[in-house]
Amino acid sequence: MAEDFRVGLGVDFHLLREGESLVLGGVEFDYHLGTVAHSDGDVLLHAVCDALLGAAGLGDIGENFPDDDPAYKDISSLELLRRVTDKLSEHGFQVANVDSTLVIQRPRIGPERERMAQTISEVVGAPVNVKATTTEGLGFIGAEDGVGAEAIAALRRSSTNTS
Repeated sequence: MAEDFRVGLGVDFHLLREGESLVLGGVEFDYHLGTVAHSDGDVLLHAVCDALLGAAGLGDIGENFPDDDPAYKDISSLELLRRVTDKLSEHGFQVANVDSTLVIQRPRIGPERERMAQTISEVVGAPVNVKATTTEGLGFIGAEDGVGAEAIAALRRSSTNTS
């Protein structure tokens, strides 16, 4: 039996605005700014979804869950991630691991880092690492006008070797 390994990269950015909720890695933060989005705007989970979909060659989050479809209005990004992992399974893929980085000035995510990693890991069924960095006050993220995330995911698929 041969194993097919795949790697995918996901990146996402959202604007921040007063009066919106801030959900990162499936964890809601008590903060005065939140993401502007069609769904719950969880940039970390959106990046993870794109990394997983990309590794499997199954498009991206926008193709799979269009932001002009009312079915996805205010949907939890954890639910989107569950649907992505179901789709991966249907195509014979298993998640090997996920590594991710939030790019955010504030709030500090340190106290919730492990909870975010555990939440994502429970959905994808594999080890997940969550890191964070600031932009040292530079650019739109440093000015707290936005937040970004990137993720890389490794998948494996077992196939019967017929040669």
